[in-house]
Amino acid sequence: MKRAFLLVLLVVTLSACTATPQPTLDPVETLANPSSATRVVIDVWGRNVEIPESVKTIVALGPGATRIATYLNVVDMIIGAETQTAHFNVLMDFSPAVHNALHNLPIVGRGGGGGENNAYVEKLILVAPDVILAAFTAEAADELQAQTNIPVVAVRYTSTGLANETFFAAMRVFGEVVDARERTEEVLIFIETLRTDLNSRTADIPDEDKLRVYSGAITFAGQRGFGGTYSNFGPLIVINAHNVADTALEAGFYEVDFEQILMWNPDVIFLDPGNMSLVNAEYETNPTFFRSLRAVQQNRVYALPAFNFSATNVTYALMNAYFAGTILFPEQFEDIDIAEKSREILTFFLGMDTYNAMTQGGLFFGTITIGA
Repeated sequence: MKRAFLLVLLVVTLSACTATPQPTLDPVETLANPSSATRVVIDVWGRNVEIPESVKTIVALGPGATRIATYLNVVDMIIGAETQTAHFNVLMDFSPAVHNALHNLPIVGRGGGGGENNAYVEKLILVAPDVILAAFTAEAADELQAQTNIPVVAVRYTSTGLANETFFAAMRVFGEVVDARERTEEVLIFIETLRTDLNSRTADIPDEDKLRVYSGAITFAGQRGFGGTYSNFGPLIVINAHNVADTALEAGFYEVDFEQILMWNPDVIFLDPGNMSLVNAEYETNPTFFRSLRAVQQNRVYALPAFNFSATNVTYALMNAYFAGTILFPEQFEDIDIAEKSREILTFFLGMDTYNAMTQGGLFFGTITIGA
């Protein structure tokens, strides 16, 4: 009986010794067990996030994350989407291009927001992507990762002009996670090429030879009336325009008094066509003010569509810069047909020409009659 007991004990011991080992970061184990291979990426907040060596499926959450996925041509990796409307929303440049692909996916987040954690945790756990790419704050990313036990890589960017360093950083982090580094650099080089082109056309023009321009009714955290403007406005900065609203302030939105605009009396006015209902209501209240403006008297009021919605639409911002160039510097931009240039930009970033959808949705270029 004692020998039998020892034999059983020996079998149990051997079985324990041959049990499947736990995953380890040891290089030998990583090579032997590819499914357990991992790597570490550093996100936009400097967080070290351990992710699978080969990422096959993702979820993109928060303002701008799905836009980056679209720019990088990796929407096919997305297996859960944020809340979808019945029809695409042209205020987000990527929406017409990817709405059909995302519309029938499980809904795993509310969408929008200011970087807080607005994900649907239980649904995310069920969908189980390899990585969540979230345009969240560092704290929100940590929270969501703890809630789901899924790696959360932050790709938040705060660009409101064209595409600043935070956008470039978010693109590179996203590209590293989904193994799209080549496409990432292709996009960033394209942006820099266009910015260089825009700047070089007007860099040598003296300020005294430039038309004075005001850009109003700019969408910022909602609709704004005529006095809503921007200091150091991205599309105007890149073409070296004389923006009368530029101040000592850093680039940013602010409200300006009508009296100040009348003192500036700009030669050209750009307005967001999506906010014309507010501007026209102001016209009804105070038509004398508007009729006193030089730009209104000379029919030099133009549409400049909103480009900040769920973070910056880099496509629309670049298109705005080219359109503003054709109006303010017609000689330097005489080779630019805005529809043709817009189609080129949209196709490069989105993989398809969505210009008609954009214009039909109210984001158009051309003249505007205040009070019409």
